[in-house]
Amino acid sequence: MSSGSLDNWIFHRTSEDSLEWVIKKKIILNVAKGLTYLHEECKSRIIHLDIKQQNILLDENFNAKLSDFGLAKLMDRDRSQVMTQMRGTRGYLAPEWLSRKITEITEKVDVYSFVVVMLEVVCGRRNLDYFASEEAENLLEILKEKAQTNELVDLVDKCNVNMQRHGEEAVELIKTVIWCLYADPTRRPYMSTVVKVLDGATPKEHTLYFSLFMPTIQAKSREDLVMDSAPQEASILSGPDESPKLSEVTHFHHKPKRQQKTWNQNQNAKDPEGVLQDEYLESTN
Repeated sequence: MSSGSLDNWIFHRTSEDSLEWVIKKKIILNVAKGLTYLHEECKSRIIHLDIKQQNILLDENFNAKLSDFGLAKLMDRDRSQVMTQMRGTRGYLAPEWLSRKITEITEKVDVYSFVVVMLEVVCGRRNLDYFASEEAENLLEILKEKAQTNELVDLVDKCNVNMQRHGEEAVELIKTVIWCLYADPTRRPYMSTVVKVLDGATPKEHTLYFSLFMPTIQAKSREDLVMDSAPQEASILSGPDESPKLSEVTHFHHKPKRQQKTWNQNQNAKDPEGVLQDEYLESTN
């Protein structure tokens, strides 16, 4: 894709070369529709499991496509859950991953990861930024604080003049993010519902109890964790020897023990719908 990945256009940009609000909204809607296709329209539903900025590619007109299905899982239409090991990228993992090493998950894990990406797009920074001060390190924790004090506008990218001009719309998008961050996956909407909200076709649920979405709890010791701020490659993340606790792994994860093989995008990775071939998905799982 000629414009590269989304992270190149969101992080470390100046005001002059930042994306305008209308383009950011277009990208978000493109990704939401792509996930709706994977979750609800494919013969076998596909859970991507690694939604993040680096896996969203842009063409010359900033149309967005999902990429890198190396961690994806197929789920038959007659099933509501699929069992798998913890997998994904730190900072984007849904809370249900933290209950045990082998977890029954649903497509709602992608919903959680997607809205974290949405929040990063609006704020112009990573969810986890280890170069920031300790109090500004975790964007979800800042979101919780700003929501409680009704200061969500403070989160809008201050380095992007165009974003500041559309502060009210950006705040509405942040409220959609909050609506999708419930720790209980059954409370999160389906991607098709998110698309309707983004299109303005249906109202979102009013989320007043901000403690219902996943709180940020720091790990006991950073020495045991991967702390670099550079983007991490897609991988299966193994937990500690015992079942992980929220206080230990909410937003920090042990260094991956092995790398999951990933799809080479130069090898026939595309089909007309932009969805990976089922044969490859089955071979990687």
